Amino acid sequence: MSNISAQMVKELRERSGAGMMECKKALVENSGDIDVAMEWLRKSGLAKADKKASRIAAEGRVVAAQAAGKAVLVEVNCETDFVAKDASFLKFSDAVAEVALASGAADIDALKAAAYPGASNVEEAAKALIATIGEKIDVRRLARIETDGAIGSYIHGGRIGVLVAIKGGSAELAKGIAMHVAAMNPPHIRAADVPAEFLAKEKEIALSQMSDKDKAKPADILEKIIAGKINKIVSEVTLLGQAYVLDTNTTVADALKKEGADVVSVARLAVGEGIEKVAEDFHAEVMKQAGLA
Repeated sequence: MSNISAQMVKELRERSGAGMMECKKALVENSGDIDVAMEWLRKSGLAKADKKASRIAAEGRVVAAQAAGKAVLVEVNCETDFVAKDASFLKFSDAVAEVALASGAADIDALKAAAYPGASNVEEAAKALIATIGEKIDVRRLARIETDGAIGSYIHGGRIGVLVAIKGGSAELAKGIAMHVAAMNPPHIRAADVPAEFLAKEKEIALSQMSDKDKAKPADILEKIIAGKINKIVSEVTLLGQAYVLDTNTTVADALKKEGADVVSVARLAVGEGIEKVAEDFHAEVMKQAGLA
């Protein structure tokens, strides 16, 4: 049947939660009858996606893909750690990273709309995987770096991914710094990036913690004492100020300086970051179902 309208596909898609191509196929297979097509999708397992849309997907993996002058990180989520190790999930997330790199997608919406091998786009491929695996799958975040310099890429246990672009230096140094960022997660790159509000608050705290004897010292001495405390804090919250994890006798800034390099940009993604997980109390749930709570 060729007269399947876009409105019919839209209606079936809203009812089923299945992908656009699956909905069109269901309508073609069932002569445009939306109710029969809906039943066809349910029997095929493709109408499950909508029932899983409200679930929390806080597990999964961060995947990287890299080529000359560019690299991407993609976070793909699922509901359980078991599925995060599933071969089809691993294959899908690897493929999504390659699509992200090749397509030039700059944000997650562009990535979801990008062409995917064997499906119309990444979003449709994810929905097809939901029908197969039985869990919510969410292509959640994308980070992209493009530069003329070296890019360091590091994935830790599939759960933390880091990209570091440097000017000057070597690919080995860039990867080392990426490993540092994975381990230490500095909030800022350099001292100039630290917000003035943060510094003002830390100065206020440092002053409140000082003894009356120190507070009675001349203003210029007092200022030097506080400045020393603030400088230490700034070092702790900046990439360049931290002790380098691959050589704790030096700072990241000194490691860069040794090779005449500087950090251009940093991207770090951790699985489930910012997602509020629900702590399930199975005992309470069973008691509730049994009418004993």
